[in-house]
Amino acid sequence: MPANSKYLNPSFWPRFSKITAAIIGGFIVSILFHLAIASWLDHVDVIITSTYSAIILWVCLMIIAFLAKNGWKIWGIYVITSIILAIIMFYGKVLNPLT
Repeated sequence: MPANSKYLNPSFWPRFSKITAAIIGGFIVSILFHLAIASWLDHVDVIITSTYSAIILWVCLMIIAFLAKNGWKIWGIYVITSIILAIIMFYGKVLNPLT
């Protein structure tokens, strides 16, 4: 049984924005999240744990991106989240430097 045409989006850009936000944006957010945690906690333990938890977080962020109605809003949320996590990571490295 074919899909109902009212649920299909024929335009290229909304599809492209959702796919890129899911793959690229979700990956960036998940990696920056773990790097921000590693800059404040024991980095060896966080990196070992992130081998599995980063993939799980990435998949969750992919699902969120595909459930959203607008891919560009998801890109905006992911960019703002990435900037906040990068700032947290920067201050973690400044206040807790590795020697």
